[in-house]
Formats: sequence, C-alpha cells, structure tokens
Amino acid sequence: MTPATLGKIWFVGAGPGDPDLITVKGRRLLEQAGAILFAGSLVDQAATLYAPEGCDIRDSKDMTLEEMTAWLLDAARRHETVIRLQTGDPGLYGALVEMTRPLDAAGVSWAVVPGVSSALASAAAAGETLTLPEVTQTVILTRVAGRTPMPPGEELEALAAHRSTLCIFLSITLLHEVQRALLAAGWPEDAPILVVQKASWPGQEKIVRGTIADIKKKCQAEKIAAQTMIIASPALGARDWEDIARSKLYDPSFTHRFRKASVGEAS
Repeated sequence: MTPATLGKIWFVGAGPGDPDLITVKGRRLLEQAGAILFAGSLVDQAATLYAPEGCDIRDSKDMTLEEMTAWLLDAARRHETVIRLQTGDPGLYGALVEMTRPLDAAGVSWAVVPGVSSALASAAAAGETLTLPEVTQTVILTRVAGRTPMPPGEELEALAAHRSTLCIFLSITLLHEVQRALLAAGWPEDAPILVVQKASWPGQEKIVRGTIADIKKKCQAEKIAAQTMIIASPALGARDWEDIARSKLYDPSFTHRFRKASVGEAS
C-alpha cells in the first residue's frame, strides 16, 4: 500500500473473555482483518477464531510498547484493516494513548471499538447490581498502587471513604492492601466483598464471596492470583435483603414523559 492508502488500525475491545461477548462490530472487523495483534496474556485466544484464513496474527505478550507500535505501523502499510485486540475495553488500563500517539505522528488513521469491561462481566456473573436506589448511585473504577503509583487524591482509602461501589482492577496480589484501605475508610469487617477471576471465560470462571475480614483467606484457598476483579459495594447481596427502595423510573406512582402515574403522585 502507498502512504496515501495506509490501512486503518482498530483498537477493539474483546470483552472480558467469552468470545460471544465481543461486540458485533468488533467481530465484523476481525472477520475482515488482514492483521491482528492480540494481548495473549489477557485475551482468550478463541477471540482470534473470527479471523479470516491467511490473516497475520501475532501475540503481543512478549513485546514492548515500541515493538507493538512498530508491528501495527508495518501492518498498516500492507493491510487495509489492522486490529489491536485488547481485553475488556481499550480505554480502561489499555495503554491506548501510549499506542495512538505514535500513530498520530505517523499519520495513520485509527479508531476504537469499545468492549464489555470485566467490572460489568463480574457483576453479571455473580448476579449483582453495581447501583441501587438510596444505597449507592456511584461506581468507581480504580486500582491499588503498585509499580504504577496513584495520582494524589486517588488512593484507595480516599476513594473508599465515599462508601460507593468500588470495582478494583489489577490488585488481587495486593488484597491485603485493599482490606487495609477499606477498614481505614470506615467499612466494617463484615462488609461483603466479591472476587471474580476470569469473568465469563468458559470453564475457567471462579466466583468467591466473603467479607473484608476473610476474603483474602478464601481467595488463597481457591488459588486465585491473577486476572481478577474485586468488587466492594454496599449493594452486594441486595437480592436477599428483606426490603429495598424501588426505582422511581418504574414506580406506578411516578410520572415521566412516557407514562403518567397510575396511582397517587410520588412526592
């Protein structure tokens, strides 16, 4: 291909692991791709089964950022459609900006196809909701500081002080720090914690329920040490509560622009 006809690079969210959870658009692009660079340490290889015969497929788990960028640029010179296949959604812990800045500098066209996050897949696997009327209306996606430090004010203890839902990525090996931060923020020891490993992965998903006090021991017993979502939320277990507040949107006493109240107006 000439410089004027360089291919387009698509950053496609493969979703949490189940190849059926990739978006229709993502699958369509995979089916017409000339080259696919996939995150082999994170994306189930089954996602590449949608690739056409003869497609140039490369696992990126042993590559540096510079090597990945060079591979994508070279592929764009030879193919009309090039895919960078990433776990979950490319905008969450996906090094998207680091990879697209060199593409911008090289004048290569690119776009993002969003994917289902493991945070959502984990809640779905456990049959939980991340928001609940009058309990929590806020979801925080975060991680514990490790080799990558947290910006000032984003320490887990500070975020946990909001007592909203926390979806904690990339932190299972620092579960002791999650416990410490939640307790320091005022969460009780018996507050429920949900841990899901490989959410939606066929035959590999593990769900562990516990409390702040015992969740680490339970995870150790299940040998959970990677590819895991930690959810702390005041809404966990709500389907077993004796009573919950109703959503106003579906309350018969609530009027909105599509429906008039069928009983007395809610205050």
